[in-house]
Amino acid sequence: MAGSNEPDSFVQARQQGRLVVKDAPKFDLDVYIANYKGKTRFDRLYLIGSTSSFLHLEALKGAIAEAKRGKDISRYEIAVATLRDIAPTDPDATPDLGWIERMNKQVKAETDRLELELKGYKNNLIKESIRMGYDDLGQHYHSIGDLPASTKSYARMRDYCTTTSHIAIMCFRIIHVSIDQANWLAVQSNVQKIRNLNQKSADIEKQQAKLHAATGLACLALGHYRDAAVSFLATDPRMITAKLDDPSDDDVYNEIITPNDIAVYGGLCALASMNRNDLQKLVLENSNFRNYLELEPHIRRAISFFVSSKYSSCLSILESYKTDYLLDLHLQPHIPDLYFQVRSKSIIQYFIPFSSVTLKAIASAFATSEESIEGELVDMINRGTLEARIDLQERVLLAKQTDARGKVLDEALEMAKDYERTAHLRIMRMEILNAGLDVKAPKGQGLGSGIGQGYGNMGDVFMGPSGPQGRSGLRSGMRF
Repeated sequence: MAGSNEPDSFVQARQQGRLVVKDAPKFDLDVYIANYKGKTRFDRLYLIGSTSSFLHLEALKGAIAEAKRGKDISRYEIAVATLRDIAPTDPDATPDLGWIERMNKQVKAETDRLELELKGYKNNLIKESIRMGYDDLGQHYHSIGDLPASTKSYARMRDYCTTTSHIAIMCFRIIHVSIDQANWLAVQSNVQKIRNLNQKSADIEKQQAKLHAATGLACLALGHYRDAAVSFLATDPRMITAKLDDPSDDDVYNEIITPNDIAVYGGLCALASMNRNDLQKLVLENSNFRNYLELEPHIRRAISFFVSSKYSSCLSILESYKTDYLLDLHLQPHIPDLYFQVRSKSIIQYFIPFSSVTLKAIASAFATSEESIEGELVDMINRGTLEARIDLQERVLLAKQTDARGKVLDEALEMAKDYERTAHLRIMRMEILNAGLDVKAPKGQGLGSGIGQGYGNMGDVFMGPSGPQGRSGLRSGMRF
């Protein structure tokens, strides 16, 4: 069960500057984790167990049970060690040495068998069997946590792929391993390889949802929030109707991401990186993404409030779900930056109609204290994100006044200089033609040959057949 008393290990973690989430999330852990399958179940449970002082016991015990259902011994040992630090008296905090020994033997036997089979396929020179042998070996290495060996096995499939569908399968395998490795450049590279394949339109349509989801995750991890938003917004809604318990359903991708995740990731990235017009057109009016937003209605409400200039309501919704997002595998490192960008945009949009506004009014609009909003405004001004200045004596935020008349005069002066330069070049061209110094194309060659096109190099023009001055007294005839 979830506990309310914070263990000493979390107190020490907070003192060391590590993230500790003490509040209870809105989701039910069992319902939440049931949406996923594969190794991401352990990753998410372990993250919650090592971060949440409220759900640590339930999540870590779940992570240990999940590890014992698989073959990755190192993950089991890590989860047990973490539980031992937090709750040393818990029965699950003692390693199951018998299971570890049995699993080591089983893994070694399975590895030897697959390598022996692959060797036999190579001796028989059957390309399809060799490809499938490398595929089986790659999946085995992935299941036991040897990700570099898994990637190497999948990459070796390439020489034995005889169809574009084989290459697509290989790339999707590598994408999965690369996500577990947090190798986001490899994810993007293999997504592009799949898109460059000459496949049937039906196959392309099936793959688009997964490709957009993988690209969105990579962009999110790299901090490219607008690119991430665009990818998530373009994700086909067919993933929503996929049957999670049917492994043959090609639209299932819950070993990586769920439709709810796409709604949350896409919505938050869009809020952080898009203006109000883009949010209205690309998000709220997006018929495909609307299907995802229906799964997370609070995200849709937050975006609607932002578009309607109800910034305080938008920020209030985001704040109420902050605990959930801090316990998310992919969102956790980016929540401070995403929330900062959304809040900064809200303050900027709020201030646009005013030439001046009191700090008290801003604090009231954003449900905070004057001291807090003053610090935020100073930080935004120093960063260059807010064009304003603060009158600390009057407690007023003042917009920077732009000299509209001076700006028009500068633009007019720049335009006049451009006209002068154009006139100078035209006069020079006329004088060159009058002096007969233009380079003509040899007979039989048109302008398309590249000879005589234009008027040649200026050095060639002035060094004509009559010497440096050319003919007809060019120097005396030209006045600039």
